[in-house]
Amino acid sequence: MQVFKFGGASVKDADGVKNVAEVLKQFPSQKISVVISAMGKTTNALERLAKAYFYKFENAEKVLEEIKAYHFDICHHLFPATSHPIYNDLENTFVELYWIIEDEPTQGFDFEYDQIVSMGEIISTKIVSAYLNEIGLKNKWIDVRGLIQTDNSYREGKVDFELTESLVKRDLLPVFNSYDIIVTQGFIGGTSENFTTTLGREGSDYTASILAYCLNAHNVTIWKDVPGVLNADPKWFSHTKKIDELSYHDAIELTYYGATVIHPKTIKPLQNKNIPLHVKSFLKPKDEGTVIRDGEKRLNIPSYIFKIDQVLISIQPKDFSFIAEDNLSDIFEVFSKHGVKINLMQLSAISFSVCCDDYSEKIKALVAELQQQFKVLYNSGLELMTVRYYTQETLDILTTNKVILLEQRSRFTVQMVMKNEIAE
Repeated sequence: MQVFKFGGASVKDADGVKNVAEVLKQFPSQKISVVISAMGKTTNALERLAKAYFYKFENAEKVLEEIKAYHFDICHHLFPATSHPIYNDLENTFVELYWIIEDEPTQGFDFEYDQIVSMGEIISTKIVSAYLNEIGLKNKWIDVRGLIQTDNSYREGKVDFELTESLVKRDLLPVFNSYDIIVTQGFIGGTSENFTTTLGREGSDYTASILAYCLNAHNVTIWKDVPGVLNADPKWFSHTKKIDELSYHDAIELTYYGATVIHPKTIKPLQNKNIPLHVKSFLKPKDEGTVIRDGEKRLNIPSYIFKIDQVLISIQPKDFSFIAEDNLSDIFEVFSKHGVKINLMQLSAISFSVCCDDYSEKIKALVAELQQQFKVLYNSGLELMTVRYYTQETLDILTTNKVILLEQRSRFTVQMVMKNEIAE
């Protein structure tokens, strides 16, 4: 039993869908659960639709028409005969989205977001499943919302692993008696009230991990447009190195600090059952890629992670007291309430500083509430650099022409909040 995950880049167009089929053909007669993300940049487009619907920023119906046209164009290249059942199936799926945007929102943005944005995975998997069946790769399409059960934390659903494992073994595992390939969605889950939740951006990796855990899979393979896990993002570095092997521990550390090649929650369920994770290129599927598994093997090269659009918030008591446990309790409660994740924190006697992603609306609301009790200062437009297994020579190069606002070092990792030095 294997679990494969294909991201949006792998199915961004008709050629991508055909390539997924070619990859699967290299694993004949093997039992594979295939997890697929929304096509291309569809999640971004559906986020735009959700905002247009909820906040009235633009015409929601026009945005939806663009999304529909994109998917039907892919279908026309895959299924020349417009009488193919996929066209009627997709029409019905898009009707569900039209019904949503016809009515006024009845709940908060996060709830409406999940009902809309989740449809990207539903649509992509229907297209891929239909194409695989069309070319003779017999498969069964499964709605993962009936398997992965979460609470009502919309946009960040918390998985009920016990219930999910029970449903997977009851409803998914027996399907492999009739099919070698099952096609299902990443990123999404369902609640006990049959509402849709999402697992956090880029959550399809996590889905693959959850299913592998529940199925006791032999391994998981995440198919990417890169040759494996690299020591830096190619967007920032022209010379990157592929890491052949990572321990679970190092992989967790890298994803926690912001490495985007794997979703942060992916590793732990696999580690708990000692299931290896492979990261391979869908462009060169025979290449080795990277394997993540149990072991003490340490990285022998530095790894670099950059997060831009960061904000540094400094929180101080309004009186002459120190920052103490009761202050911190109040502060963390406010962060949790507004759904703001902390990327880095530092505590001194009279100040608590945190670095966060600059989600402007959330940050404004957060700061406004904190200011009721504390003095709050903040800087925006910053970068957070994390270097794992650093050398001082490397840090000197990376911080040239930078002003360091906050720095933390441990034995293996350094993090710096920086901004560009202003020339006089």
